[in-house]
Amino acid sequence: MALATSKPHLMDRMPRPRGRLAADAPLGPQTWFRTGGPAEILFRPADVEDLSSFLAALPTDIAVTVLGVGSNLLVRDGGVKGVVIRLMRGFTGISVEGHEVVAGAGAPDLNVALTARDHALAGLEFLSGIPGTIGGALRMNAGAYQGDLSQVLVSAEAVDRGGKVRAVSVADMGFSYRHSDAPPDWIFTSARLRAAPGDQLAIARRIAEIDAARTESQPRSRTGGSTFVNPPGHKAWKLIDQAGCRGLRVGDAQVSEKHCNFLINLGAATANDIEVLGEDVRRRVLENSGVKLEWEIRRIGEKA
Repeated sequence: MALATSKPHLMDRMPRPRGRLAADAPLGPQTWFRTGGPAEILFRPADVEDLSSFLAALPTDIAVTVLGVGSNLLVRDGGVKGVVIRLMRGFTGISVEGHEVVAGAGAPDLNVALTARDHALAGLEFLSGIPGTIGGALRMNAGAYQGDLSQVLVSAEAVDRGGKVRAVSVADMGFSYRHSDAPPDWIFTSARLRAAPGDQLAIARRIAEIDAARTESQPRSRTGGSTFVNPPGHKAWKLIDQAGCRGLRVGDAQVSEKHCNFLINLGAATANDIEVLGEDVRRRVLENSGVKLEWEIRRIGEKA
């Protein structure tokens, strides 16, 4: 009788970095929606050098996906094939150099705003209203409360799929509204942001105002933040409300009663429930107003 042979796992083809590798790692609990499938391989690099050498040695046929804090993200129920890279310790540092703030790509946007406040530097308060990391903010030109990354970015650093460390200028980013034309294989590792001397009390007040505005207008439940980009000349939430979608449900996924441009997980929603609900909202808005909504939430992985 022939002996059964075990199916080879992708882990067998992984380079051996200094950082942490895990197979079949659950991703749902690492996202704000708290749902979704696993990563075939999850890699947490130790630092930029570790990330660079890992990518240089990684076979080119293996897909690479980057995960931040999972705030503006939906991981489909079938999980993510290939390697998912999460920048954590080693990429969260924040320092101040003159009137500029240098932040690792894994640094939460809020922490960058608070660091600037502590050094009486103005102009970065808007970051306190963005639930995510600097790396994600770079990728999508994140913005809120009259500010976005394109207004304050001085330069950035990224590692490409081949492991080359790149110095990135503002021109390289190709910023537009909630979008960057930077090559999709670049993994941002840090950013240098422009600020200006300001009154510390006034800066603190503005951050408190932003927090109060978010608390009053946005749900703080299991959500991915703003679901759809505001179309030119329109507010996405208003189009959704006018199409009768407020409170609409698919399973345990719901259009928030508090803010129509937020989808929420009431507890047991699958990623598919959330995505189906979002597509239904897009269909209803198009039928009602003729406006086609585009997803702002990033959707990755395979459907179950």
